[in-house]
Amino acid sequence: MSGVGGSQRPEEQAEERQLVVSPVPALGQEDVLQELVLGAGQPPDPGISKEQRQAREEWEALEEIHLGLGGTSGTVLPPISFAEALQHFQREELSESRGKVRAPGRRGVLAALLRYLCGPPRLRPQLRGEQELALAMAQCALDDSEWVHMRILQTIYQQLTHSRLGCPRYGAHWEELGFQGADPGTDLRGTGMLGLMQILFFVLDSRTLPLAQEIFRLSHHETQNFPFCVMSVNITRIVIQALQEERLSRECNRRQQVIGVLNDLYAAAFLRLSRLWKRQHGTIAHAGFFLKELELSTKKKPRQLLKSLEAYLSRGLRPPSLPSSPSSQIHFTSICDPGVELEGDS
Repeated sequence: MSGVGGSQRPEEQAEERQLVVSPVPALGQEDVLQELVLGAGQPPDPGISKEQRQAREEWEALEEIHLGLGGTSGTVLPPISFAEALQHFQREELSESRGKVRAPGRRGVLAALLRYLCGPPRLRPQLRGEQELALAMAQCALDDSEWVHMRILQTIYQQLTHSRLGCPRYGAHWEELGFQGADPGTDLRGTGMLGLMQILFFVLDSRTLPLAQEIFRLSHHETQNFPFCVMSVNITRIVIQALQEERLSRECNRRQQVIGVLNDLYAAAFLRLSRLWKRQHGTIAHAGFFLKELELSTKKKPRQLLKSLEAYLSRGLRPPSLPSSPSSQIHFTSICDPGVELEGDS
């Protein structure tokens, strides 16, 4: 990726080759959000009206308010560091969540041979425990009775809003952060607490905090807005899939860690998304197309994404500035462009 005032490298020039795609059918923002949120294939109960559903959510919030973030006034909870939160999950058995972790499928002799000759390397045995922990966190639901879970949630809120105040467990303030509704837990299907842990990393690490804040501001642009946290959860989903498909084994083996690689790849993917969003004048209606491109690049060339993040961090560059005006025609960069060399594995 090019820096401010700097020369472009070949891969950056390839990225900016533009491909006009057919217009995406017009969708309301609510419809697009339903498509973006994991598990959107399960629509709400048609027998419940929007007003009834809202009333039920408000009633449930009143019932559980003392379990969540401390009350309607939002009692301030002690902030939590990423290391402390991770230690919590390391100490927890997470037996139920571990039981849901998908085991790698068994391969036949021929498939195993082809994989040995052509495929990515296997994750080293000493890293499998960390891999299992990451996947178990992805199966762990947000729990109002877990003090650490609530501290994670409030720390994210405070970092993104620059607020020193607490916030209620339920409410419209979560929509301002880019969740779909009053309860962030409903948007974590498929990513669980790992989805929140990656946001926590993003907004606490001093290297990535400026990037997170700039993307958060971009997500509130007048015409090019998008749901920051819903988009984040989708990026975590892509990272989880890359791990499960053993696309990251080489990088994890090289660095002798798993969760650190997942976090950096998450940040790198968000950086790429923000650049594409600004350069290609992205809108919420085109979020699905951008995510498909991002999924392909994350799985096929994770190392290139990580190098782009390293360059950004080492130069201390700011993310792209906020777009000034929408474009009358949407142009997208295809990562299948012949000029872009895709990595066969991680």
